[in-house]
Amino acid sequence: MEITSLDPQARSYAQGTLLTGATRIVHVSGQVPETPDGAVPDSFDAQCRLAWANVLGVLARAGLGREHLVKVTVFLSDRRYREANSRIRHEVLGGHSPALTVIITGIYDEAWLLEIEAVAAA
Repeated sequence: MEITSLDPQARSYAQGTLLTGATRIVHVSGQVPETPDGAVPDSFDAQCRLAWANVLGVLARAGLGREHLVKVTVFLSDRRYREANSRIRHEVLGGHSPALTVIITGIYDEAWLLEIEAVAAA
């Protein structure tokens, strides 16, 4: 399997991704900033890192890692979180650049400041 980033950008995303030879595709439901016992951190940074940890946890259960991400959608509750979201995504993904969409919208639970869904392949 090969994932090719099409026009990768400096902040860990690409304008598109080309996927060839994949035999497994994982669709990750929206992951929220909540621990298994229902705790939600107060700060955006902590929530963002937790939501990413939850995404990576789903991938790990499928035997995949961040390098297998082909598409990520981030739902933010407010525009003021754009820069922090970008910074933390870059920390988490490093040099990997999946296709990306960021949407400013209402989130299901008012305590959550973001939600992240993804598609990965191997």
